[in-house]
Amino acid sequence: MGSIWASTTITRANSLPLSERNPISKLRTSAFNFKLSFRSISPLGGHFQFPSTVSAHSSSNQQSNEEESEALVQELRIPDRWLDPTKALEESEWLRVTLHKWLDEEYCPEATNIEISKVAAQSYYRSLVAKQTDLGDILLKMATELETISYKESFHGAFSSANAAVNLIIQRIEHD
Repeated sequence: MGSIWASTTITRANSLPLSERNPISKLRTSAFNFKLSFRSISPLGGHFQFPSTVSAHSSSNQQSNEEESEALVQELRIPDRWLDPTKALEESEWLRVTLHKWLDEEYCPEATNIEISKVAAQSYYRSLVAKQTDLGDILLKMATELETISYKESFHGAFSSANAAVNLIIQRIEHD
């Protein structure tokens, strides 16, 4: 049995372009070392090695990483001016139209896209008028409400649809 050492580093979320970030994740820089142990097998004269065990340990300082991540993580929030009922209605209608178009273009046009965009927009509107500004909370509420839709004839699911909607909202915030 042989073994090798491998290492990797996880990058801070804010070093990625905003369009490539998951709005919910909070990554911190940490280095991890992995020890892979291999066991050899010889099927029909060939020679293959498969990992049999993996052990890992972190070389990061957890306390300093937590302090660093708190300073580096940007909270994703809805602008306060969008909480006005008139603006909230405008933003939710924008989401309905934009999400429907995105779903049609990203996958294929289907009747479920209309329902997904309608439910997502209604959820978003209710969140805005309830003065919810945290995109993580909005995402979870929207995903829960999108679970009421049947996805049997669809390429989508509740969470993928909610993630798509929140990504569109983030792009709108960036351009606002």
